Amino acid sequence: MRLDKFLADVGLGSRKEVKSLIKKGNITVNNEIIKSDKFQVNEVEDRIKYLGESLHYQRYFYYILNKPAGVVSATQDNYDQTVIDLLSDEDYREDLFPVGRLDKDTEGLLILTNDGVFSHQLLSPKKHVEKEYEAVVQGIMTSEDVIAFAKGLIIDGEEQTLPAQLFIDSVDQERATSHIRLILHEGKFHQVKRMVKAVGKEVTYLKRIRMGKFPLPEDLSLGEYRQMTEEELVQIRTK
Repeated sequence: MRLDKFLADVGLGSRKEVKSLIKKGNITVNNEIIKSDKFQVNEVEDRIKYLGESLHYQRYFYYILNKPAGVVSATQDNYDQTVIDLLSDEDYREDLFPVGRLDKDTEGLLILTNDGVFSHQLLSPKKHVEKEYEAVVQGIMTSEDVIAFAKGLIIDGEEQTLPAQLFIDSVDQERATSHIRLILHEGKFHQVKRMVKAVGKEVTYLKRIRMGKFPLPEDLSLGEYRQMTEEELVQIRTK
C-alpha cells in the first residue's frame, strides 16, 4: 500500500497531515528516509518508523462503549456530543463509526469500528442478530402484552414487527410502572419505544444490554469504552 495510507491507517493523522510528515523527512522505511507519499510499503514486512518510533499496522479497530444518555450515535453533529467525541485523542480515528444507533436518550452497549463488513454482519436484517434491552415503562405491562409481542405488533406507520420476547421483571402497582427486558431480532427506528406505545404504555428509560451473545461488560461504567478482545469478537460473531 502507499505510505501515506499506511500512516493514516495507523492513526498518525489524516492523509493530508501525514503527507506533511513525510515531506519533512520524519518517516523511515527499513531505516531509509522516505519523502514520497506514494512510496509503496508492505504493512507486514517493512519496518516503518516515525521519528524513530516503530509503527505497527492494525487494519481494523473495535471498541465497546457503554453509551450515556445525551450523546448521539453519529460521527459528527453540529449541536450534540457524539459517541466519537468520547474517544481520547490517542484512540480517535477519522474512519471510526458506530455500529447501528442508540437514541440520544438511550444508554448501553454500542460498538465503534472501522470494519464495514463486521458492521453489516451485525446489522443486516437477514442475520437476525438478537439485541436485548432493559427498560422502565410508565404503565403496567401484562401477560397479554407478552403474548402480543411474541406474535409481532403493528406499530405506528403500519409497520409490522417480527416476534419479540418480552420479560416483565417487576411491576410497581402504586406507581404504575414496569421494569421489562425485551429481545428483538431486527432494528427498526425507535422500535422498543414504538412497540411499547402500541400496547398503550410509554418507555421512560432504555438501555441496551446485549448484542448477539455478547453482553455489556459489568465493569464498563457509563461513558467508558475499551478495545474489544479477540474472545469478545468471536463471541459477538457467534450465532
